[in-house]
Amino acid sequence: MVAQPPVSTDSFWMPFTANRQYKAEPRMLVAAEGMWYQRHDGTRILDGTAGLWCTNAGHGRAAITRAVSEQIHTMDYAPPFQMGHPPAFELAQRLVGHTPEGLNQVFFTNSGSESADTALKIALAYQRARGQHQRTRLIGRDKGYHGVGFGGISVGGMGNNRRAFPVQLPGVDHLPHTLLPEAAFSRGMPEQGAHLADALEDILALHGPENVAAVMVEPMAGSGGVIIPPRGYLQRLREITLKHDILLIFDEVITGFGRVGEAFAANRLGVTPDMITAAKGLTNGAIPMGAVFVSDTIHEAFMQGPEEAIELFHGYTYSGHPVAAAAGLASLDIYEQEDLFQRALELEAYWEDALHSLRDLPNVKDIRNMGLVGAVELEADDKPGARGYRVYRHCFWESNALVRCSVDTIALSPPLIISQDEIDQLVAALKKSILAAA
Repeated sequence: MVAQPPVSTDSFWMPFTANRQYKAEPRMLVAAEGMWYQRHDGTRILDGTAGLWCTNAGHGRAAITRAVSEQIHTMDYAPPFQMGHPPAFELAQRLVGHTPEGLNQVFFTNSGSESADTALKIALAYQRARGQHQRTRLIGRDKGYHGVGFGGISVGGMGNNRRAFPVQLPGVDHLPHTLLPEAAFSRGMPEQGAHLADALEDILALHGPENVAAVMVEPMAGSGGVIIPPRGYLQRLREITLKHDILLIFDEVITGFGRVGEAFAANRLGVTPDMITAAKGLTNGAIPMGAVFVSDTIHEAFMQGPEEAIELFHGYTYSGHPVAAAAGLASLDIYEQEDLFQRALELEAYWEDALHSLRDLPNVKDIRNMGLVGAVELEADDKPGARGYRVYRHCFWESNALVRCSVDTIALSPPLIISQDEIDQLVAALKKSILAAA
């Protein structure tokens, strides 16, 4: 019998959760350290998801705790409008040391959703600032996820995120996704699918490239099912957007801060967009914070008016919050001192082999991987998502591991501190649960 949780589950309306189902069987986490959570009944749970793609340096990092404590004691809050404080400026300077060349400006937000909407607003405002007022159309991609703001769900391509909210941004188109059956069980980046980038030319031919402001895609689509970019695909998107003077935005909320083996997927893949959105690993999940990295060219377009003018009418009460900035600085220290981005790259081959050892299990339809990200896609049961949920539930209660299910795809993204032994434990737990749910 499952132990009862330590608190009432009556009043909290949980996000992205079947609340009635949850209340019938609460899954409560009460502590975390290193690679492990503690369940409310005292059982240790191996974290196979880095929380929610964010605790890249593992849980309970003392350096982050100290930095947050010291900052909140020194100055708990400072207004970001017309005022500044050192931690935000220091963090911005440190961060651009990890971005591709030319992306040297940082606009701070509080989440990935805010980062996506901020990037879209900057794109539209930039086109106006340079006299291209007609450039208002935006292009996303099927199965893309860019948070839950109205800009993000409009450009995003996940049906459930859009269906209940029919009032969305006008003038938005979507590229086809790149999850192809013929690329099943690819190790790393698939060889098939780069040609799908040419669909952008078809959309531009329909609406006129002179009317398009920006294209936003995830280099690796996370929430849509861990969709790895085909070789050459992102390079082709960059070629087309440059040819037509259209901005390219990479949503790296998931892929940022070492998840794919370098600071950003843009670095590893050698493709420099005009903007990068980030959050999650920015503070190791300790304090909410996001960022938009903006090219010098875009930033300079806003710096041409009279000095008295506010260049961009946009911002948040908590933009560059001093306590969040302290958490970000401490997280960067850990990433750099422990060389965690390189560690993810060095573990990639072992991780890949471990995941693909599950290939012949019942109902395994596909396995995908890149960096320290993985997905095991299962054949759908009578009800889509039912098999995936059974595996997810069995992992938590019986195999003592935390994974994530997106319909019938089991997604994995462990903290970058994971050891080879812990990789083996995680994959063994998943194997046990797949067999149990067969």
